[in-house]
Amino acid sequence: MPVILPVKGISPVFGNNCYIAPNATIVGEVVMGNDCSVWFNAVIRGDVNNIIMGNRVNVQDGAVIHCTYQKNNTIIGNNVSIGHNAIVHGCVIADDVLIGMGSIVMDRVQVGSHSIIAAGAVVLEGTIVESGTIYAGIPAKKVKDISPELISGEINRIAENYVMYSGWFK
Repeated sequence: MPVILPVKGISPVFGNNCYIAPNATIVGEVVMGNDCSVWFNAVIRGDVNNIIMGNRVNVQDGAVIHCTYQKNNTIIGNNVSIGHNAIVHGCVIADDVLIGMGSIVMDRVQVGSHSIIAAGAVVLEGTIVESGTIYAGIPAKKVKDISPELISGEINRIAENYVMYSGWFK
């Protein structure tokens, strides 16, 4: 059974058709949209501030979503994939974004729509990731504009696949 706990009397709220893996942890003020999935060993901690997730968000194995006490909450738009072992902390992620495996997105970062944060990237505090770009490296910098093919071929494909994968476990 997943660990789903209230913090200070506030419990997570889930939309329709969500999948939560048996060893995922979701605590506190977390609001999740429809068709979301939270995979094995992922942790979503809304204990020190709130976390708001749109529809069709997948939080892959080992990823951590957290925020900063009394400062920065975490807001995640629709159709967002958060890759294996990524850390998303106190930031805003717009719609149609891919956060790559093992990447770190720090406090006060704003990730624009139709963007990719490459695997292993470290997006430093306060960075503004322009819509339609790919950021990579340590620290992460813009490496190129994203093509329409990458939007449909990667961002949308991965989000759609995770809705499908979650159906295998229901």
